[in-house]
Amino acid sequence: MWLEEINLGSYRLIFKENGVNGEYLEGMSMFTTEQILRFIRRCHMKWGDFITLCKELRRIKVACLKGEQKVRRPWWAPSCLSLVFLKVAKRNRQSRVVSLKLEP
Repeated sequence: MWLEEINLGSYRLIFKENGVNGEYLEGMSMFTTEQILRFIRRCHMKWGDFITLCKELRRIKVACLKGEQKVRRPWWAPSCLSLVFLKVAKRNRQSRVVSLKLEP
């Protein structure tokens, strides 16, 4: 759905076939040049589309760090702690979870 929103919906199927999900995209910031080039080739991406993808990923992370994104319980936290986490997260930006991992 997110790919459609950023006008990269044409890559939806190829991302799925190559196991490219939120967790994978989150890790792209640690990729070497060789890994980036391999990703672009494997997904048959145009350079402009890759740049758009990177800009959108950065926009999401910046918005989360600034507190512009809705605070949610992280996927790994037990639901019984969700109220506690949300209260703390709203008071302390450092505890915000900036993650693109899909929640189960």
